[in-house]
Amino acid sequence: MKPFRQSLMVSILILSFLFGAGQGLGQEKKMVLRIADSFPPGHFMIRYTVKPWMEKVTKATNGLVEFQHYPAEQLGKAKDLLALTLSGVTDIGYVGPSYVMEKMPLSAVVELPGNFPTSCVGTKAHWSLAQDGLIYQKELVPNGIRLLFHLSLPAYQLLTRKKFETLKDIENLKIRTAGGAMDLTVRYLKAVPVRMPAPEIYEAVSRGTIDGGILPIASVVAYNWGDVFKFSTIGQNFGSFVLDYVVSEKRWKTFPPNVQKAMLEAGEAVTMSSCVNMDQDEDSHFAKLKSQGMT
Repeated sequence: MKPFRQSLMVSILILSFLFGAGQGLGQEKKMVLRIADSFPPGHFMIRYTVKPWMEKVTKATNGLVEFQHYPAEQLGKAKDLLALTLSGVTDIGYVGPSYVMEKMPLSAVVELPGNFPTSCVGTKAHWSLAQDGLIYQKELVPNGIRLLFHLSLPAYQLLTRKKFETLKDIENLKIRTAGGAMDLTVRYLKAVPVRMPAPEIYEAVSRGTIDGGILPIASVVAYNWGDVFKFSTIGQNFGSFVLDYVVSEKRWKTFPPNVQKAMLEAGEAVTMSSCVNMDQDEDSHFAKLKSQGMT
């Protein structure tokens, strides 16, 4: 009986170990992360970056990582998403540097007119500086965040409710800006800058709170601003805007190495592909707005 009892005990120990290990592995495999932004469903940022990035990470981790996406400011206003990411309300958050210019002044420099001719030129330059260059050293590290993916938008255009022939016609008009360097541009035009995040623009124009805005044509289509803006410049360069998705360094350090690797590889892939899509879309966006009556 003694050998039998010893054998039984060994079997029980082995089963206990396997059962416990299996539970541990199961718990380790499942990771559901929150990702928050201010864009409406169907927005180009979601189509070209957020959705494919989530899919790539989930696939690369064999389902270890899944996501809950909160668009359209469901978890907080655009200007607050950096703070909400750092506090853990969301695991990953969209950051528009111009909304937090006091924390990310270097990234907001892209708002100055004529900085780069295409989305890809700006996107690749910013991405490089955010890996180990000036933006990484002076903005990401001090703020305790890591850039996961990024897009610099094509050149902004000037849009208004009322017809304008020259820039002199813009004087004294209330023009929406994202803040920062864009304010300087509007003041230079002798107009009045009004800081406002994108989700608030449609209502502001409808109510007459603003007369126009310096905006990307892709966003005019995405937010249906063609309903309220009827006149636009074409082929000008009134600056751009940076769109970053970040995770706090504190949260980043809790991810296993394979998850970190999957996130970084997916991030670079969607960063490079999204700017190509944006540049290719410009002509079709202008054509669509023209068909809706914009001149």
